[in-house]
Amino acid sequence: MSRDIFDALDRAGFGGNVHEIAEDGDCRVLRLDGEDGEGFMTMYRIFEGVYLMYNDFHMRGCVSEYQNEETVLCIDHCREGRIEHENSLGERYYMEAGDMRIDRRVHHEGRVELPLSHYHGITIGFVHGMAEESLKREMPWLSVDISGLAERFCSGGKEFVLRSSETMDQFFSQLYSAPKSVRLEYFKVKAVELLLLLGALDISETAEQRQYFPVRQTDKVKQIHALITGSLDRSYTVDELSAKFDMPPATLRKVFKAVYGAPIYQYIKSYKMKAAASLLISESSSTVAEIAQRLGYDNASKFSAAFRDIMGVSPQRYRRDTNGKG
Repeated sequence: MSRDIFDALDRAGFGGNVHEIAEDGDCRVLRLDGEDGEGFMTMYRIFEGVYLMYNDFHMRGCVSEYQNEETVLCIDHCREGRIEHENSLGERYYMEAGDMRIDRRVHHEGRVELPLSHYHGITIGFVHGMAEESLKREMPWLSVDISGLAERFCSGGKEFVLRSSETMDQFFSQLYSAPKSVRLEYFKVKAVELLLLLGALDISETAEQRQYFPVRQTDKVKQIHALITGSLDRSYTVDELSAKFDMPPATLRKVFKAVYGAPIYQYIKSYKMKAAASLLISESSSTVAEIAQRLGYDNASKFSAAFRDIMGVSPQRYRRDTNGKG
């Protein structure tokens, strides 16, 4: 088995916080050590110069030390979670569930943030030259121009982000449930299919202008998040937060939703109810009313209504059913 693609990626340098923990022929598993968690990358060599990687991260952030040595075209798909990227201009954008990104990995080194503390997705990578030669050798009938695709989607070193589309959603959903008995053969078919789909993709119809936000705005929103999640017994209005952090209310709302994927009031309501669910189980001696007060609800009825809205059942029913399962 040729290690060409693995060697190319190793030459690029993943960094000191990435370690290989298993290898079996055309598959290797890498562990990424984050500051408060870890991530796993399960990488398959499909052709010479072509790889597919399943990404499963559970952490709030880490530092990427990956330095691209080769000319690579990467296609990333987010299945669950959220991930923050920063471009060379000091602006940030966010990938969310259903998003697909095409880039050359020229801005991959640096800090990576996961606002929801988890990210799950797929990366398919093509090393220019090496990939084109192997595809031509294995499938002489196939006409692909990977360098041309890179220039079409990523001119000037920029990334291309596509919001959820039916065609691409269907393509990636099949990869997440790839049959184990023919996995590598299946990956080969899907890699070629992806190149054909990208070649036929109408950028003018599918591209959605990705919003970029200055670092100073996203940093303020993260401070706001730390405040409201660190003092669950209090309820802040947007106007209060706006005054405290010197940020216009409309900007605060827009940037918060971009970073955390939900309007601020909806997010904190969900956050509080999930915290309540944990307390209902871990603190069985506390009454529902006591837990409600700890989360800033003086009215137990309003707390119960909010809990039912998020969790689907009343607090009493949740505690009873969950304890019963234990």
